[in-house]
Amino acid sequence: MSDQSSTFTARLGGFLGAAITQLWQSSIDIQLAQYDITRDPTQPEFQGPNIYLLWHEYITFPIGLWRNCNAALLMSRHRDADVLARVAYHAGFDVVRGSTSRGGATAIRELQEKAKNMNLAITPDGPRGPRRKMSAGPIFLSSRLQIPLVCMGIGYDRPWRTKTWDRFAIARPFSRGRIIGSPAMQMPPDLDRAGIEHYRLRVERMMNFLSDEAETWAVNGDRRIGQRPPRSLHPAPLPRNVRRRQEEERRQLRLAEEEAISLKIHRAA
Repeated sequence: MSDQSSTFTARLGGFLGAAITQLWQSSIDIQLAQYDITRDPTQPEFQGPNIYLLWHEYITFPIGLWRNCNAALLMSRHRDADVLARVAYHAGFDVVRGSTSRGGATAIRELQEKAKNMNLAITPDGPRGPRRKMSAGPIFLSSRLQIPLVCMGIGYDRPWRTKTWDRFAIARPFSRGRIIGSPAMQMPPDLDRAGIEHYRLRVERMMNFLSDEAETWAVNGDRRIGQRPPRSLHPAPLPRNVRRRQEEERRQLRLAEEEAISLKIHRAA
């Protein structure tokens, strides 16, 4: 396949994939528990920028959920990530291509530039694993830029799993999805190699703890203190019959208000 054909296929697949991802996730019962609501980019109280971390197997979750949230997503330069990168683009994400193995130095410089006015989202075990093993890159970046890390634990209720290295998770339609966000984790500035390794292990433990909690929560479906559905920045349009009913209700309300005002004027006269 020529480069031109590959580019067209990636663009078409990205456009369709973004629509399918949003439609698919609209069938899922999603609940969020955020330790610090000011780190949720959809909230008016948001404080940022932040570097959000999630395991590679759940990378489609935020793409479908947090559309147009002023974030740059780090994705591999490998060709098999081309379609996913286009999906993220159509969902309103800026995309930085690179990894620790290919394009790493260039990607870090680009992320540093993006972080001046954007959030960053990184899968710290991507693009080739090992699964759920934290790389040092996000720790270095957080320490260098002095932007806090926010770990995102994500879980589906008994998802389908692929046979890839990350056991990529695909949510079953009409199942449950759960997210647990950590407090902001501020890294000390200018960490040396030993310091980076210390915090790498610490953040990896936090990531795995939150992921296990979110997966258990998704399976059990129990209620958690502070849980809420995620707030959409751009909610999907309502069905036409619902819009018409709401418009008619607003029209009736305006007529009732005008009638009440006329009655008050008549009585005053």
